[in-house]
Amino acid sequence: MSSANPEIWSRDLERLVREALTSIRFGTVTLVVQDGRVIQVDKNEKIRLNRQGHIDGSGI
Repeated sequence: MSSANPEIWSRDLERLVREALTSIRFGTVTLVVQDGRVIQVDKNEKIRLNRQGHIDGSGI
């Protein structure tokens, strides 16, 4: 795999991806690419309630 093109992978994009990754415990971070450029960063976080109704992210 070749190194990323600076026009495609900027410091700002890297910061956004790192923030998305560090801000969730369970879920996904998805990069949407169009014409070879990242145009969107999606973050989906999974949050489950345990039997007592408390928020619990484990076991997802």
